[in-house]
Amino acid sequence: MGPMATHVITGAGSGIGAAVARRLHARGDELVLHARDAGRAKELAAAFPGARTLVGDLADPDKLSWAFSHQTLPDRVDSLLHVAGVVDLGEVGELTPKSWRHQLNVNLVAPAELTRHFLPQLRAARGHVVFVNSGAGLDAHAGWSAYAASKHGLKALADSLREEEHAAGVRVTSVYPGRTASPMQAKVHQQEGRDYDPSRWIDPESVATTILMALDLPGDAEINDVTVRPGPLPG
Repeated sequence: MGPMATHVITGAGSGIGAAVARRLHARGDELVLHARDAGRAKELAAAFPGARTLVGDLADPDKLSWAFSHQTLPDRVDSLLHVAGVVDLGEVGELTPKSWRHQLNVNLVAPAELTRHFLPQLRAARGHVVFVNSGAGLDAHAGWSAYAASKHGLKALADSLREEEHAAGVRVTSVYPGRTASPMQAKVHQQEGRDYDPSRWIDPESVATTILMALDLPGDAEINDVTVRPGPLPG
């Protein structure tokens, strides 16, 4: 990443996305923060002075193209960071198509559609696409079918994209964090009926460090897949 790189980030409102956005903002990079609605965009703009926002609902990927056509897209994109995600646990015997579709749309179809939109800019900048996946993108456990399916799909999207865009100079990285201390993790614990202790899980800052390492690697190398798990000691 050269000086004043421009990063498009989804999920910058909390957790890993917020940690990455803070770090890139602090070093003076340009941020384009995706928000689901105008209210959220205003909050993000206030949290990250100087950042631009981009509004569109990831839960409705069919409308993203229309939403973006009414906004000014950045003409340079050095990295596209897919961090936003949703989780809704439930057994196959109980999950409804609505729940399946919501997770597939936000976690898989929307990242594919955003990538399609920004590929011309990414090719021009010889940029980088980072998919924040999940341990569930490599292993599916009871109660996690729809979320894991969306994340297994996200791995396939990243792998295909990497092969397709390699000659264009676009790097593609998938990051598979284990359980990370974030609002999403609090929700998961609630759905599992367990007490939530953030100190037991990975600090989002540690995942942000991993993502920045991948972005800052010299252009002769590319981290394809990196798995981040809770370490032996908290903190």
